[in-house]
Amino acid sequence: MGSNSSRIGDLPKNEYLKKLSGTESVSENDPFWNQLLSFSFPAPTSSTELKLLEEATISVCRSLVENNPRTGNFGALIKVFLSRTKELKLSAECQNHIFIWQTHNALFIICCLLKVFICEMSEEELQLHFTYEDKSPGTYSSDSEDLLEELLCCLMQLITDIPLLDITYEISVEAVSTMIVFLSCQLFHKEVLRQSISHKYLMQGRCLPYTSKLVKTLLYNFIRQEKPPPPGAHVFPQQSEAGGLLYGLASGVATGLWTVFTLGGVGSKAAATPELSSPLANQSLLLLLVLANLTDAADAPNPYKQAIMSFKNTQDSSPFPSSVPHAFQINFNSLYTALCEQQTSDQATLLLYTLLHQNSNVRTYMLARTDMENLVLPILEILYHVEERNSHHVYMALIILLILTEDDGFNRSIHEVILKNITWYSERVLTEISLGSLLILVVIRTIQYNMTRTRDKYLHTNCLAALANMSAQFRSLHQYAAQRIISLFSLLSKKHNKVLEQATQSLRGSLSSNDAPLPDYAQDLNVIEEVIRMMLEIINSCLTNSLHHNPNLVYALLYKRDLFEQFRTHPSFQDIMQNIDLVITFFSSRLLQAGAELSVERVLEIIKQGVVALPKDRLKVTERQPVSPESPWQGKRPGLSANSSASSACWRK
Repeated sequence: MGSNSSRIGDLPKNEYLKKLSGTESVSENDPFWNQLLSFSFPAPTSSTELKLLEEATISVCRSLVENNPRTGNFGALIKVFLSRTKELKLSAECQNHIFIWQTHNALFIICCLLKVFICEMSEEELQLHFTYEDKSPGTYSSDSEDLLEELLCCLMQLITDIPLLDITYEISVEAVSTMIVFLSCQLFHKEVLRQSISHKYLMQGRCLPYTSKLVKTLLYNFIRQEKPPPPGAHVFPQQSEAGGLLYGLASGVATGLWTVFTLGGVGSKAAATPELSSPLANQSLLLLLVLANLTDAADAPNPYKQAIMSFKNTQDSSPFPSSVPHAFQINFNSLYTALCEQQTSDQATLLLYTLLHQNSNVRTYMLARTDMENLVLPILEILYHVEERNSHHVYMALIILLILTEDDGFNRSIHEVILKNITWYSERVLTEISLGSLLILVVIRTIQYNMTRTRDKYLHTNCLAALANMSAQFRSLHQYAAQRIISLFSLLSKKHNKVLEQATQSLRGSLSSNDAPLPDYAQDLNVIEEVIRMMLEIINSCLTNSLHHNPNLVYALLYKRDLFEQFRTHPSFQDIMQNIDLVITFFSSRLLQAGAELSVERVLEIIKQGVVALPKDRLKVTERQPVSPESPWQGKRPGLSANSSASSACWRK
């Protein structure tokens, strides 16, 4: 773009861009390329500036689309970039700033053009633009080298092989961003792509051998969270006009250009977030997630997903099975630390979910950690600030809890971890509480938020599923956690009574008028009764398996014993109410014998004594399977229907 490009607004009038997109063919050996690639301008740092960049370059891009079949200038630009990358590693070692700067600019222009090409043409047309050469109008060489595949392989080599230094940071970010742009074709297709150009080259072509090395590099980029070099750290002196058109690298180039080409696009929520502390880590994570979620090709599984599913800890000396392709090793301790620190971003939470769900080595390692609070607390903060998070982030956090709570060892250990002064929990001062009790409080708060605000039919199911998984291992519940369990049941009970009253009134009204259609209160009632049953099962499981560990829950039960009266004889709850009714009756009689006006301390003392006296064989033990993300309620136990249209209506005030 040359010396004339100091601002984005100047780009449409830039003589070098006009020549690139014009009707004249430019040889790849022409000095024009040095002039084109010697540019700098302040980098976009906001969604408004990103939009301006797109608008400023769209006319140039469309002109190139029109003229490239005759000029082949796009292919010549790519060849210039490819020839330069062959010397990039040596240039990094020799600190050749100017050479790396111009190579970065070439890739930046390619990325800009690709973004527009992918938005406005089919994959077949895109592929043709890589094969056009300077020949007679409308012709192209079918036997020419496949520049598209070569470019992809070059990008993978650049990401994995070029040492990460201050002078190579920007080009490393740009290489990752360009690959993301390549993979954005799916955004412009309604159907799932299984035969796209990305499948052709990334899953079966010359890029395939780089699979494990690329995944490992992207993971380490995320782990290291390398910050960009300080703005202005590499300033190139202005050359004389006779010697060229090299100008100082604008201070923003090192910290802003990568945000143009995320999958979210200009104007998305991601683009509006504050400046990233490590753009390379963020873009690497995005690329890793896109690769992991590519659909399997018709005749080949996704190798990047295979690599993510099978990598092991560097301390694991056991050999890889011969059936495991693309395997590698990585430092799990460093990965765990990075995941704990980065959960404020939804993409980091998605990575955590992906690894827990798909890589058994990672899941086993994490569940064996003795500092699980470092991972669980950030997840709980996501749920606690549910109103500030997008729904995807909240769901991923819940599913992560659901995966963790499938493990009995986890459910036991979280009650042994004592936390002090949880400052972000504002409903009540918590000077000392177990991680397990805090988890219960946050999940219950999420359920109550859902009941009064979002009324999402899946959210309360997943929350209750996590509590159900934990319930048999509840230990030393904090008094506030025990109160909140019973308070949630009280809220459900009131809603049940309200829906029942509405159904009765509606039925009476229908006897006098047959004109108006009746609301389906029976379905609403069925939904809320199933949720109530889940809550009763959670309470019952705790009483059956760990009654002697939870005097505070028994205290809360006795304090609100009247709530359970209406469900004692209800046909839907009689079986599950037996143990709860037994506990309430047994301890109520002991309190009655102790006399009136007992202090809280005296009541708790009587409960602790009564736990020892209550024969364990009187409580009916029910077997249950842990709830998994794939099947919200396994076995024969009832649960909310995923297709229930009434499940949101029943939460309305």
